[in-house]
Amino acid sequence: GVSSAASDVYKRQNEKTENLVLVVLITTVNLLLAFIISGLVIWSVGEDPWFALKTMLYGAFGYDEGIGYTLYYTTNFIFTGLAFAVAFHCRLFNIGAEGQAYIGGLGVGLVCLWLEELPFVVILPAAIMASALFGAIWGAIPGYLQAKRGSHVVITTIMFNFIASVLMVYLLVNVLIKPGQMSPETREFGENGWLPQMHELFSWIGIQITPTPLNLSLFWAFICAFFVWRYIWHTRWGYEMRTVGANESAAVYAGINVDRNIIIAMALGGALAGFVGINEIMGFNHRILLNFQFGYGFTGIAVSLIGRNHPFGILLASLLFGILYQGGAELAFETQTIDRHMVVLIQGLVILFAGALENLFRPQLQALVRSLFKTSTPVAASG
Repeated sequence: GVSSAASDVYKRQNEKTENLVLVVLITTVNLLLAFIISGLVIWSVGEDPWFALKTMLYGAFGYDEGIGYTLYYTTNFIFTGLAFAVAFHCRLFNIGAEGQAYIGGLGVGLVCLWLEELPFVVILPAAIMASALFGAIWGAIPGYLQAKRGSHVVITTIMFNFIASVLMVYLLVNVLIKPGQMSPETREFGENGWLPQMHELFSWIGIQITPTPLNLSLFWAFICAFFVWRYIWHTRWGYEMRTVGANESAAVYAGINVDRNIIIAMALGGALAGFVGINEIMGFNHRILLNFQFGYGFTGIAVSLIGRNHPFGILLASLLFGILYQGGAELAFETQTIDRHMVVLIQGLVILFAGALENLFRPQLQALVRSLFKTSTPVAASG
């Protein structure tokens, strides 16, 4: 009996390890294939693929300014990747992180404009709560429509992206615009509403680095990733959400409120996407302006899928896309034949192979992993 129980525990642990190895192999192989094809495309236009790779890596990590921009982009991708992942665990495709980030930034900006006379220690938590609240409302409405009216969340979130865009244009052109200027943006916040940037923090301890948009919101992104991990896998509410996502009928049979979990999942996703406003509005632009979130919400979908909808994987995938964004900009600057459109092509290939075609080599890799693990059965299991 004891040896049988030990064998069962070992088998479960072995299965978890096997699945982890399989996920890592699939992601690695698909990324390698994406970069190989990208290299062939670069070679076909007359450029050296090896030089392009070195240029991208140097642009992302070769000097302090490049590192700052890489991590700055990474921060946004963490927020939007988590926004998609939370909803996905409830079997919902949150395509609306773009609009949720936009509206979340509106909340941040309003707090910084209206409370600018207050100390920073008051403005920061108020801005975080406002970004979460505005983003959560923008996510919860499609969640409610899905749960109570049967409106598909993919369609409603896409539509809400457009609604957010139109709403922000109206507000910035007719309501929030600084008097006497043509550009549709608000006035600059008071300095009490500025999130400290990394070069400022380093200067406080006597280290001088090149100024970049990188700011304290990077640490908030790490904290959010940790809390998402705890919530999804270590709380009763996360268990309910995953149960609804895995089998809605079983969830109903178990007494789980499906409608409530759908709304909560979308609200949490919207709140996480809203934190993009902390990084962009409070940490860098210091004003509300049009399209500050452009592209981050949609890229977050790919980030989450490549990271297998797990916070740790999302952190790594966010860093990968931060490298592609910053390294791609360096590559476009250093070469004549490779422009920003070619960089977008490389990003698209990564998304294609690591996201849409993730199962391309799954059967072969699964057979390989099983052959590696089949000989690791404990001796106790045979008794």
